[in-house]
Amino acid sequence: MTDLRIRAAGPEDLDAVLAFWKVAAEGTSISDDREGVERLIARDPEALLLAEADGEPAATVIAGFDGWRCHLYRLAVHPDRRRQGIATALLTAAEERFAALGGRRADAMVLVRNERAGHAWTAAGYGPQEQWRRWVKHLVS
Repeated sequence: MTDLRIRAAGPEDLDAVLAFWKVAAEGTSISDDREGVERLIARDPEALLLAEADGEPAATVIAGFDGWRCHLYRLAVHPDRRRQGIATALLTAAEERFAALGGRRADAMVLVRNERAGHAWTAAGYGPQEQWRRWVKHLVS
């Protein structure tokens, strides 16, 4: 693997992260815009983790902790960088962040139809929890 650096993304990274998600992320989110990501970083400057390989974005994950639960969102790896251990390294960094904050369990938002992601999450030790269902209401249209 090339030189991998994992760090918290800052405001100066937002345009690159948003462009990266268009290439690497599966699906879109209502919050995939500059305003949404700025709000995330303002609230929790360490939540958006960025993995860089050779100085370029290779992967991201949002590792949010609300004081009660640990949540993982937007795990995305550049198509040219998949199956190189980058997601594993990024999730390890997220889990270390959670442990340092006192987190006890992490959950991940994974699209049901994204089979590749399902395999990656399983390999990282995560599994679906079938007794729960996510209920959603959009607060903006």
